[in-house]
Amino acid sequence: MKSVLLILVAAVLFIGSSSVFVVNQWETAVVLRLGEIVKSDVKPGLHFKTPFINNVRTFDARIQTLDSAPERFLTSEKKNLEVDSFVKWRIKDVEKFYTTMNGDNRLAGMRLGQIVKDGLRAEFGNRTVKEVISGERVEIAQKIKDTTASASSDFGIEIVDVRIKRIDLAKDVSDSVYRRMEAERNRVAKDLRSKGAEAAERIRADADRQRVVILADAYSEAEILRGQGDAKAAEIYAKAYNQDPEFYSFYHSLNAYQKSFKDKSDILLVDPKSDFFKYFDGSSK
Repeated sequence: MKSVLLILVAAVLFIGSSSVFVVNQWETAVVLRLGEIVKSDVKPGLHFKTPFINNVRTFDARIQTLDSAPERFLTSEKKNLEVDSFVKWRIKDVEKFYTTMNGDNRLAGMRLGQIVKDGLRAEFGNRTVKEVISGERVEIAQKIKDTTASASSDFGIEIVDVRIKRIDLAKDVSDSVYRRMEAERNRVAKDLRSKGAEAAERIRADADRQRVVILADAYSEAEILRGQGDAKAAEIYAKAYNQDPEFYSFYHSLNAYQKSFKDKSDILLVDPKSDFFKYFDGSSK
């Protein structure tokens, strides 16, 4: 009797636990009866179900990120671009999501990825590289979001955002662009160096010309000042000479003696009775 009671209690507990299920705050759920949906969009909390007949599938209702690998797309000028993008999405209609995708996030990601790729291929195919890089990526992303949102609404999915993270030229195109840029920079640098050398020569020639002019002006002014000084000195000497011609003659003779007999070894062959020695003769008297 006791063992039967234990079996009954265990059966009641098992049936009771099978009749209860919990949906977390970040989840949504559907209740199935033999594989058919009988209740959808079950809110978070504690719920009851018929054991052995009903089963429950829960799904993450938070925003999901689909970050696909970079893909190559052709522009209208047939240039390859490497485009890296991502999609933010979440389950909006859990019944549709379960019906169309069998509740498989991986399958949903594959379908969304293909829709985004098709949209990017169409948008990039209508634009040039310059248009894409110069600032139309926001417009492209918005159009892709609208297209993807329309196509994914049948899957019970809401598209929150579509963004283009990076747009790169393909390696062969990048190398070609870099080579052209390098050649252009080298040409500009060569042109600037040529203009700089020309300006340097012009400045140097102008400096040399100014130097010659300044020196010529300085020499001319010096000669004028020297002439004026010599004239002034001659005037002073003349006035002095007129005041005492004898002393002036004596002074000049002394200067001449000093210069002539500067060194003891100097020899001067002059007639003693010449005017050069007249003051020597005078001194002997």
